[in-house]
Amino acid sequence: MPQTLVTVAYIAASALFILSLGGLSRQESARRGNILGIVGMLIALGTSIASLGSAWTAQGIIALAAALVPGVAVGAVIARRVQMTAMPQLVAILHSFVGAAAVLVGIATYLGEHRPMNEAEMLIHLVEIFAGVCIGSITFTGSVIAFAKLQGTLSGKPLILPARHAINLVMLAVTVWLGIWFCRADGHAGLTPLLIAVAITGILGVHFVMAIGGADMPVVVSMLNSYSGWAAAAAGFMLENDLLIITGALVGSSGAILSYVMCRGMNRSFISVIMGGFGAQEGSAPAGGTPAGEVRSVDVPRTVEMLRHARSIVIVPGYGLAVAQAQHGLAEVTRILRDLGIQVRFAIHPVAGRLPGHMNVLLAEASVPYDIVHEMEEINHTLPETDLVLVIGANDIVNPSAEDDPASPIAGMPVLQVWKARTVIVMKRGMASGYAGVDNPLFYRQNTLLLFGDARKNVDSLLAALRG
Repeated sequence: MPQTLVTVAYIAASALFILSLGGLSRQESARRGNILGIVGMLIALGTSIASLGSAWTAQGIIALAAALVPGVAVGAVIARRVQMTAMPQLVAILHSFVGAAAVLVGIATYLGEHRPMNEAEMLIHLVEIFAGVCIGSITFTGSVIAFAKLQGTLSGKPLILPARHAINLVMLAVTVWLGIWFCRADGHAGLTPLLIAVAITGILGVHFVMAIGGADMPVVVSMLNSYSGWAAAAAGFMLENDLLIITGALVGSSGAILSYVMCRGMNRSFISVIMGGFGAQEGSAPAGGTPAGEVRSVDVPRTVEMLRHARSIVIVPGYGLAVAQAQHGLAEVTRILRDLGIQVRFAIHPVAGRLPGHMNVLLAEASVPYDIVHEMEEINHTLPETDLVLVIGANDIVNPSAEDDPASPIAGMPVLQVWKARTVIVMKRGMASGYAGVDNPLFYRQNTLLLFGDARKNVDSLLAALRG
């Protein structure tokens, strides 16, 4: 395949990737953005296969098929079977694959044949290999730990080791020293420091993510997304593939921006998320003492009556909604209430769920109209004039202790100020704390009622009553 045609195809694929990111920035254009990304990847993959050159032999085709066909099959099965509640775990484990690929590509590139280079070019090439392998190793192990935490295999409690910052600095210093040793080694003698660096940065990735508590996991996911992008870009430099460099840079930069947005939504610095833990152990004792007051419960008939008589309703979805798979019934409840002339809006916190944009995707899947889904900044100031707020499966993002209790682990985190509405109804299974392990004083407020039970069963009961 002529190199000029390859370059044109790569430029076209890069443009489609950029348009895809632009489309994914809004719910209305997300489907189109996804299609553009798929088309761009097909062009990129097809061009890479067509430009194999001397490798385009029967043996090369068999090797390519052996790698490509199982990957396509596994990806298709996962895409069809994965539940929306498992999307955070899926994203985390996919990031680990990118990191592992960067490590393997780096080692293979170092051991393989190199084109003729002068001393400066070889030094740059070795730095590319070492940096790509180290970033890939951190991404791999960090993503595996993030997957285990999101899956529940590991506790969401942060692992805070004594002098953990000093430990991290020592490992970073040793890695830099190994990099110098690697770049000065002759022939393939640098394989030893390279493999040691893989092990140390792998431990560093584990330590970074283990020190981060459950409430910060959405930021961890976006942070690992950025790492995987830079790992892919480093692989592109090693393979001298311009498209892989561009794609990796797009993913890395967009992931970094998303991490910044998520941290701003939690009123935390990015460095503090990486270097420290957040939150207490799940189900731990309430922070700042037990709030005064008693819990008041409500049943489905009373809830339906209150919904019918409200003029304005705000619904706050959380991870519990995703676990219960209640979004489709909730969308139908919303449609009925709007047909009755009631204003219904959805309020989305930037870290709702365990994945950036998790709730937006969930509501879009249930065909909730985009124009009634609002971000926290758009809706907080309207809550004092709202008749009823219905909180479904959310906890930490509606916790007033973030504003009222300086000693709370979530102090300073912007939250949806639902307690300012006239009435708040919270759907919960029980009185367990949220993912951050912090008790919620909202449940004890005079204007708060709790509707206990499974979210899906409650939503279905509400739907049946409204239809009746």
